[in-house]
Amino acid sequence: MNAKTEAHHLTDPGVLPAYFHVVRAHSCALAEPLSDEDCCAQSMEDASPIKWHLAHTTWFFETFILERFEPNFRAFDPAFRVLFNSYYNGVGDKHARPHRGLLTRPSLNEVRAYRQNVDGRMLMLLSPESMQQLSIEQSTSLKTLLELGLQHEQQHQELMMTDVLHLFSCNPLKPAYTRMPSPRAIALPLQWQAFDAGIVTLGAEDGFCFDNELPRHRQFVEPYQLASRLVTNGEYLAFIEDGGYRDPALWLSEGWAWVQSQQLSHPLYWQQMGVSDQKVFGHDGEGWHVFGLHGLQKLDPHAALTQISHFEADAYARWAGARLPTEAEWEHAASQALLSDESVLTQLFGVCWQWTSSSYAPYPGFATAPGALGEYNGKFMSNQYVLRGSSCVTPDEHSRRSYRNFFPSSARWQFSGIRLARSGH
Repeated sequence: MNAKTEAHHLTDPGVLPAYFHVVRAHSCALAEPLSDEDCCAQSMEDASPIKWHLAHTTWFFETFILERFEPNFRAFDPAFRVLFNSYYNGVGDKHARPHRGLLTRPSLNEVRAYRQNVDGRMLMLLSPESMQQLSIEQSTSLKTLLELGLQHEQQHQELMMTDVLHLFSCNPLKPAYTRMPSPRAIALPLQWQAFDAGIVTLGAEDGFCFDNELPRHRQFVEPYQLASRLVTNGEYLAFIEDGGYRDPALWLSEGWAWVQSQQLSHPLYWQQMGVSDQKVFGHDGEGWHVFGLHGLQKLDPHAALTQISHFEADAYARWAGARLPTEAEWEHAASQALLSDESVLTQLFGVCWQWTSSSYAPYPGFATAPGALGEYNGKFMSNQYVLRGSSCVTPDEHSRRSYRNFFPSSARWQFSGIRLARSGH
């Protein structure tokens, strides 16, 4: 992941078919190591089967582009308009999200045929000959929708990885998605980089962005410091061993109630193993292990902590004598780091999303787009917190300093972690 990569912007018509093919092929490549059974199961209400992801991203292109621009449009299967609609009320009825795993039909092969059919029709529509038949207004609109659709698919590519990880974590065999060995981490000493008070400009500037990244606006920030790197597994283990999950003084009220009701004592994919566990899983050594895309492995104390909720991140920050950054502080610091060769900030992108203390709310002057696509982000601006950066499963060209990811405070199946902040110099 190149931290300085901004999202691709489609301006050359000759680029359209190739870019479309690359993004669409990557989704299929992510599903390649999985069995048909892997692709059809749903491990919890917040996750979706891989088969559904493959179908829904296809539904997006058929519904929002082909239905509008394809001559003599005819749906691949009219029933798919309901089955694979996610949350677009403006499109019509939809199948309930908690029951996506019950969709044993259509089969995975039928979904693959659906993708192949829509891809072929899209490539015909994007050919230079077809594009020349469109008016300038139609061509501009198509390119805008195409780029949104590809960015939308890249979002689902990340969700495919987080969802299959949660699915595999529920399997007592603890299967690995990939057999490639996970790299061993080296944690640099934590430093604090100071930033002066002032008016900062936030929001997307060039290239593609989602509507929640606009409009650009100004905001005042007080002096603050940001940690040079992410919190590590070893540092979070110290929090656990110091009774972090047993001390209500460290937790927000709702967070403490969540910890108590769920009887939590460690991060989602951590497991403390004994002798009997070693016989089952074939691992050497007792103690803490972490389940990930590489399978169940001994906890690496130097690796960045991931799969942590906002509640846990906030409690850890308080225990560490710090706090979580605001999203304005994070974006300002990231902007400065990308422009400077002297910044000490590392792991801004490509490791894990970083919780902020900022509620997910509209920027000043935000306005939703007309029609069903106006439902993309705006209607979720309630009871969620913002995460910044990108993760190890975020596709290339999908990270940028203005990106506003968001999840509820209790969500922890994502690749989300902690970067500490402090007030003042």
